[in-house]
Amino acid sequence: MVCVRSFCAIHPRKDMVKAISALPYDVMNTEEARAMVEGKPWSFLRISRPEVEFDRSVDPCADQVYARSGENLQKFIREGVMEVDKTPQVYIYRQIMGDHVQTGVVACAHIDDYINNKIKKHEFTRKDKEDDRARHVKEAGAHTGPVFLAFRDDKHIMDLMDKDTQSEPLYDFTTEDDIRHIVWRAADPAAYEKAFDNVDACYIADGHHRAASAIRVGEEMRKNAADPNADAPYLHFLAVFFPASTLKIMPYNRVLKDSQNRSTDQILAELGKVGKIEKTTVKSPTHPGTYSIYIDHDWYMLTIDPATIDKKDPVACLDVDILQKRVLAPIFGITDPRTDKRIDFVGGIRGTDELEKRVNSGEMRLAVSMYPTQIHQIFDVSDGGGVMPPKSTWFEPKLRSGLFVHALK
Repeated sequence: MVCVRSFCAIHPRKDMVKAISALPYDVMNTEEARAMVEGKPWSFLRISRPEVEFDRSVDPCADQVYARSGENLQKFIREGVMEVDKTPQVYIYRQIMGDHVQTGVVACAHIDDYINNKIKKHEFTRKDKEDDRARHVKEAGAHTGPVFLAFRDDKHIMDLMDKDTQSEPLYDFTTEDDIRHIVWRAADPAAYEKAFDNVDACYIADGHHRAASAIRVGEEMRKNAADPNADAPYLHFLAVFFPASTLKIMPYNRVLKDSQNRSTDQILAELGKVGKIEKTTVKSPTHPGTYSIYIDHDWYMLTIDPATIDKKDPVACLDVDILQKRVLAPIFGITDPRTDKRIDFVGGIRGTDELEKRVNSGEMRLAVSMYPTQIHQIFDVSDGGGVMPPKSTWFEPKLRSGLFVHALK
């Protein structure tokens, strides 16, 4: 069973929800965040990315920057643009992007489920990013962004959601990226808490650093508590739980530099040793084991011999792992894609035009358009205790920040 709990959310006043809501803190850099808050005094980025309110000469990791997170959250509440639930609630959150619809349950997960591997991971986290978010959570006194969790479809939970989404929504608005966001309050929060007793595990789809930082803060507060056995709010963290079949995973594409300054023919010859390489008009692969390569204004299809792929190993059969081990490391010398400056990653939402642009500009030598990782592969890797290569998945649409905040006390 997975522990799911209702909570007293801090959330926008109905007429302020569009003005407050923002993209997640980690899909932009500081300069992009500064541009996004321009003329928007109530943007949630002023809480999740408070460095935007300081001069560029101020270190984003300075004490006063972290402190501003909590100050602004209290200001939003004090000014009445955000409200606090008087009783614990569960919410239903629907996102519509084109013809794709995904609907999840907004509630709190328990840190012990993460520790005991009932909430499963498939990525390594970086200590510096954990440190940043843990400090942010402590200074804000709250979890300001939800962890994106997936679970295997459960008819009872989905029936509960279907029933609740027939009522009048709390929020219904469309953001600048043309994504529609609809939120309902659950009629019976306890019904969801009970229903998740039948779910064996949940899987982190997106938000590994948010989850890891929540666990760090929760464990620290439990250790220092007067009663370490008390079921306190800090032992729970904000999450949105989605049925797996409703999720959309897009490819996480790659663009590369060639430090050896080889000719196009030389690079294609090296790729030809890995698999079959031929010219194509297909810019996005339609099945696993294939890669669309853009180089010198032309597209090529690289096809891996299926007989050489270990289908029994959930990591080794991933397209991202095959690319890393057979192309990036041996041909381009990129052994650590997390730190190597010769590789960059482009989310699938930006399309293949962005790949062509990066190569045509001369910034990069070639691009690799990937077939998207599938949700069952995430489950298989997580169940086996494996770790995916970095930047293996790109979930879209992103969860909007500022719609729900969970206080630690």
